[in-house]
Amino acid sequence: MTQLDTTPRRRWIGQAELVALAALAVMLGQHWVRQALDGEALRTWCTMFVAVVVQSTPFLVAGVLLSASISRFLSEGALRRLIPENPVLAVPVAGIAGVGLPGCECAAVPVADGLMRRGLHQAAALTFLLAAPAVNPAVIVSTAVAFRGNHAMVFARVGASLVTAILVGWWCLARGDRLRLEQRARVHEHEETFLGAALHDFLYAGGFLVIGAMAAAAINTFVPPRILDAVAGHALLGALALGAFAFVAALCSESDAFVAASLTSFSDSAKLVFLVVGPAMDIKLASMESGQFGIGFAREFVPVVLVVAVLTALTAGWILL
Repeated sequence: MTQLDTTPRRRWIGQAELVALAALAVMLGQHWVRQALDGEALRTWCTMFVAVVVQSTPFLVAGVLLSASISRFLSEGALRRLIPENPVLAVPVAGIAGVGLPGCECAAVPVADGLMRRGLHQAAALTFLLAAPAVNPAVIVSTAVAFRGNHAMVFARVGASLVTAILVGWWCLARGDRLRLEQRARVHEHEETFLGAALHDFLYAGGFLVIGAMAAAAINTFVPPRILDAVAGHALLGALALGAFAFVAALCSESDAFVAASLTSFSDSAKLVFLVVGPAMDIKLASMESGQFGIGFAREFVPVVLVVAVLTALTAGWILL
């Protein structure tokens, strides 16, 4: 009886063949490629892409180092003493604790992952993720400097950002197990070195940071500014436009206040929406959270954060500005 050959056949076109074909196409069409690469729009895209990555990378490094420290050195007992056992109370405490992490939103993603690995309830960790980039001292100072004399804007930003984080945290708590949050399994985590864990997290999160930066640079380059200017005079449309702009621009939370202050054609409430939405959720963060916690989680989490941030900012603007 003839024995069947069960060895899987190699596909004729694999990854190596695709790379070779792409290289051949570039060589044959180098004249057209050179013209495309010499365009003003592409140079602008490259500049903005590099700017986003360079601006974000130091904070990502700080975040993964802190995450590795939490995962390796923070005990469950110490965490229980710092955070209330009652998750309803743990959410606002975690939000207020965000004051202690001076950095942008890129650092908060790996830190929140590290906190969950040490036993912190996921709702409290996600509250910290949302609050830390917007209520830390560096952001408060930069906002005060950008809006000289407008102390109401500083209070409105901190208050609206903290309320947004707490409300979303309580929503996560109410969702419970229905919130499809996944954490990447670490093989032999107890045998990992400190630097090994930090390098692993940096390479993984950095890939999604690059993807988000590419998308943000593309939108900032190819979407005409007149689209934003056309709605600046309308209160609600202006706020929604700046909320969308904050999502796609992916600015660092420590520098976005200066951009908001320069948007003089928009109302203060619309600027506040920009300042609250950006640190809570932008296209870069959405990409990183998809990689860290799963696409199913991000598909549910991202829209909720955006809606809550916009509504909270509009309410705070109506009351305080």
